[in-house]
Amino acid sequence: MVRGHLDLLLLAVLSGGPRHGYAVISDLKARSEGEFDLPEGTVYPALHKLEQAGLVASEWTTVDGRRRRLYALTAAGSTALVDQRDEWRRYADSVTAVLA
Repeated sequence: MVRGHLDLLLLAVLSGGPRHGYAVISDLKARSEGEFDLPEGTVYPALHKLEQAGLVASEWTTVDGRRRRLYALTAAGSTALVDQRDEWRRYADSVTAVLA
């Protein structure tokens, strides 16, 4: 079910502020009540793709003596989140109408 919607989910998590990759994974799992327990090999390539698209920016930081890449939404990423969220809601409403 995540396939095709991972970008939206990652943008939504990052809308809460900058996070390093592991925190993105943890927040996604927590906010979905464990439903989206995705491996690093899925999340990191998606974050890099979003960065290449200009929707996410990253920078290296040091946290607790460890070097980590911090990811944050760009202005374009915030706009994309709004657009994708609206598209998702229309889609979900249509599916719900058919199933009801």
